[in-house]
Amino acid sequence: MKILAISGSLRAASTNMALLRAACRLAPPGMIVSLYDGLGHLPIFNPDDDIEPGIPAVEDFRRRLRQSDGVLVACPEYAHGVPGGLKNALDWIVASGELVDKPMALFHASARSDISRQALAEILVTMSARLIREATVTVPLLGRNVGEMDDILIQPGVEADIRAALVGFATAVGAMRQTVAVAG
Repeated sequence: MKILAISGSLRAASTNMALLRAACRLAPPGMIVSLYDGLGHLPIFNPDDDIEPGIPAVEDFRRRLRQSDGVLVACPEYAHGVPGGLKNALDWIVASGELVDKPMALFHASARSDISRQALAEILVTMSARLIREATVTVPLLGRNVGEMDDILIQPGVEADIRAALVGFATAVGAMRQTVAVAG
């Protein structure tokens, strides 16, 4: 099972990226989590530029989404909303449909990101993604001295929370794949 992990933060010392690195390490057997690091390389969305042949960075993003069985997003909150880089990436795939029926899990590194969490969920549901609620987890890292994956994993209870969310995600993605196989 291939999972694409996307951080909504472009910061080099992002706790959200560190959270995704931890998810890569803690993935259950049979799940491969790969990090997408091209968010900052996507041009600002303009429908006039969404033509064939496509922009290479956009085509790579779309290809990686198509090849994944599910998507994991770790997203901070900026100005009570979804960070511009992540929203821009999502704008590039609204019409092309890579998230239609795609299982998605949301990870958050702050309990104070309620507004962005709700906004992101609304955007993804509008794009027809399948949010897996039991795989959504908030790891309260705000105010803690963490910046690397190992710093996150030594926090009490964090490893267990991440593992539980990933197992829930694997179960949901597997069930959805089986349903598609039976229907097809």
